[in-house]
Amino acid sequence: MEHITLLLGIVIITALVFDFTNGFHDTANAMATTISTGALKPKTAVAMSAVLNLVGAFMSVEVAKTISKGLVNEEGIQPEVIFAALVGAILWNLVTWLVGLPSSSSHALMGGLVGAAVASAGLGAVNGDTLVTKVLLPAVAAPIVAGVAAMLATKVTYKLNGKVGEKTSAKGYKAGQIASAGLVSLAHGTNDAQKTMGIITLALVAGGALAPGSNPPVWVIVSAGMAIALGTYLGGWRIIRTMGSGLTDLQPQQGFAAQTSAASVILASSNLGFSLSTTHACSGAVMGAGLGRKGGVVRWSTATRMFVAWGLTLPAAALVASGAELVMRTGDIGVIAVTVFLVGSCVAIWLISRRQVVDHTNVNENGTASTEAEEPGVVTTAMAAVAVPPLAGTTAAVTDEDLKATIPAATAAPTTPTAPAAAV
Repeated sequence: MEHITLLLGIVIITALVFDFTNGFHDTANAMATTISTGALKPKTAVAMSAVLNLVGAFMSVEVAKTISKGLVNEEGIQPEVIFAALVGAILWNLVTWLVGLPSSSSHALMGGLVGAAVASAGLGAVNGDTLVTKVLLPAVAAPIVAGVAAMLATKVTYKLNGKVGEKTSAKGYKAGQIASAGLVSLAHGTNDAQKTMGIITLALVAGGALAPGSNPPVWVIVSAGMAIALGTYLGGWRIIRTMGSGLTDLQPQQGFAAQTSAASVILASSNLGFSLSTTHACSGAVMGAGLGRKGGVVRWSTATRMFVAWGLTLPAAALVASGAELVMRTGDIGVIAVTVFLVGSCVAIWLISRRQVVDHTNVNENGTASTEAEEPGVVTTAMAAVAVPPLAGTTAAVTDEDLKATIPAATAAPTTPTAPAAAV
């Protein structure tokens, strides 16, 4: 094994902690729709996803090369810079997990790395072309491409199965969902596990333990794969709830279309070396599948909050990372201060999360994001105001269905009232 100093060891451990948070933060990408439609039980789903994430970690190192050799210039980058980048990425992952928003762990890492590198060596430390072509452009394109593909796949699916009974069709697509969810998990391992491999490799180069331009050593690949698999198994239940039922209500046909579309986009990007956000691809696919079904809807209030989180990910992680790097310039005291800050923040976020626990036992219960009652429209309010009140001793409430039922009667040909008491 390469010669590793104490600081370098701390950086590697922190990188694996990030990989762990990446695993439970992004479990929803593969398994949210499978769990929400009942295709798999929650614990079974995350266990399957964990195993396939581990397998996927060994399939390619193209994305790891993008991070370790492409995004920032290796010359002049010190281990402290890598540590600062990881601090920004981990804290953003935990904050968005706490509020149940599916943001990008990949972009949190990219933002942290860019912010720390700029604070350390200036703008010249970042390869702008790589940042734009392999990070920013895929970030915009991924949800659009996956969303359109999922919407079209959903429409085709329902059209082809129009003559098949709904229950029969649902059973078949639940089986298909299991296969497609496995494909997404495999794709996630080929993309996201490699990001930690790349960051550890970059740290080893920065610390002089590896020659510049080296590929990730075998022990780095194994440890990164194990960390993301463990995080995946524990499950990011808060984000699974949002992805599974907070954005839209999915049927098995839609879940299959969404997962297959997302997996195709992720696998293609991994082969091209694009540091794609699996969250963007999977979220876009879920929304596309929601719009692809006749009568399907997307809860745009939740989607809007998610879009805002996406936009803030890079700059927020970069800001925290740059601040951490500036503090660590003071020497060992600065490193200790940043470490204490990171550990304290993680503990505080965990304690806050215990106030309202979300786990495998209640993940399919409707959360706040999906159960907020929408304000009644003007027409509904007006009709309720003039509706005949219930008879004394009853507690009947006027519902949207009741109001709809009164419309034909109100527009029908007038009849002669049979009793004066009919007037209100």
